[in-house]
Amino acid sequence: MSTVLVIGAGGVSSVCVHKMAQLGDIFTDIHLASRTKSKCDAIAAGVKTREGADINTYEIDAEEVPALVNLIHQIKPSLVVNLALPYQDLPIMDACLETGVHYLDTANYEPKDEAKFEYHWQWAYHNRFKEAGIMALLGSGFDPGVTSVFTMWLRKHKLKTIRQLDILDCNGGDHGQAFATNFNPEINIREVTAPARHWEKKPGENGGWVETPAMQVKTEFDFEAVGPRNAYLMYHEELESLSKFIPELERARFWMTFGDEYIKHLTVLQNVGMTGIEPIKYQGKEIIPLQFLAAVLPKPETLGESTTGNTNIGVIATGEALDGSGEKTFYINNICSHEAAYEETGNQGVSYTTGVPAMIGSAMMLGGTWSGEGVFNMEQMNPDPFMEMLNLHGLPWNVKELDGPVGF
Repeated sequence: MSTVLVIGAGGVSSVCVHKMAQLGDIFTDIHLASRTKSKCDAIAAGVKTREGADINTYEIDAEEVPALVNLIHQIKPSLVVNLALPYQDLPIMDACLETGVHYLDTANYEPKDEAKFEYHWQWAYHNRFKEAGIMALLGSGFDPGVTSVFTMWLRKHKLKTIRQLDILDCNGGDHGQAFATNFNPEINIREVTAPARHWEKKPGENGGWVETPAMQVKTEFDFEAVGPRNAYLMYHEELESLSKFIPELERARFWMTFGDEYIKHLTVLQNVGMTGIEPIKYQGKEIIPLQFLAAVLPKPETLGESTTGNTNIGVIATGEALDGSGEKTFYINNICSHEAAYEETGNQGVSYTTGVPAMIGSAMMLGGTWSGEGVFNMEQMNPDPFMEMLNLHGLPWNVKELDGPVGF
């Protein structure tokens, strides 16, 4: 029997809690907390209707460590699942340290005043978590998360080494809006407008980051169940952990697709200053333009009913074959239907592809399949049981050998 506290009440949380409710033998007592309790109540009502399970809800400011500590003491969970904003990672980790409770999240820490998301802030907690005898699992979403598990599965079962790695994230869905983001608008736009970075290492040299202007490098790729799409080179946090845990990597890149209309709207918003993160004065009050923009854009959790089409997210890895047959290239990916995700959980596919892995990572920890003392990334865990649960719980995957390395 396991009690779990989920923090956050967006689309990812909704999916995660729905999926937890389907596994009552693992998640026997589910609690959901957020700054806005009414959002938690709405998720709980949906879970009750679809799964017949009761979810306890609370109001909490996840940046207020003393209040969070009190809530954890009240609930006594075995695990805190952080599905709130990346700004709140460190306060929640602090609360877990103070209460001696395991921790899981889906995205790494990012300071509010700088669009810079890196793992070093959370890696610095390793010794404290180890001394406390508790585990923190970072990045148990899709990307980061499943993409790292995909990579390590290939390195375990297909490739002795990985020389080149490309992560391709395609959302081929249509939500019918002129402009909207499929996850938190503030975080999405901060990611997209940040400079692109990818990892490169020449033989005999130390690796490093190669930086290029945001949204300047693109390639066309034909995604199964979606079709040809322009994919743009971006920085994404799993590149940092993958380059750390796969030391032989010579190049690692992350690509995400965007339509022409999204690019056009984003360019205009940038040009008029609406994507800024520095406070400005408006009618005597300080506001942050990007936070104001996020407030007026459609909420991602409201897009499920109108979104059609598929996501297709995967990795292409090239390296020395495990069977000694020379260099080979493999492509492993998942295709997720927006309509099927909505039918099951009331949410669109982007929320589904993050919420399901959050549930699976939680199950891995609560069941003792994945364990440890300290702070861990997905790459450090055995990929096989996670991959099995992906197939069983809505995110089946496929792997195939390609003719050779990518040509872009």
